[in-house]
Amino acid sequence: MSNLEKYNGVFVKVFNVDESCLNADFLAETVEKWDSITQMSLINQLEDCFEIMFEIDDIINFTSYEGGKEILKNYSVDI
Repeated sequence: MSNLEKYNGVFVKVFNVDESCLNADFLAETVEKWDSITQMSLINQLEDCFEIMFEIDDIINFTSYEGGKEILKNYSVDI
């Protein structure tokens, strides 16, 4: 399974959406389900999936599907 497939799988599971919804418009400010609880669930699932620990600033700045890919690069996870 590729890193992209893993990444998408986490979003599909946490937000209960179809993978086709995941694009540049999938943002914390536009996705109704994206609240603080869902944010922490997303972070937790990604940390488990990629065996990493996010820094606090990265958790706070993880506010979009595309932006998350960039943040993961800081942890040597290429999507």
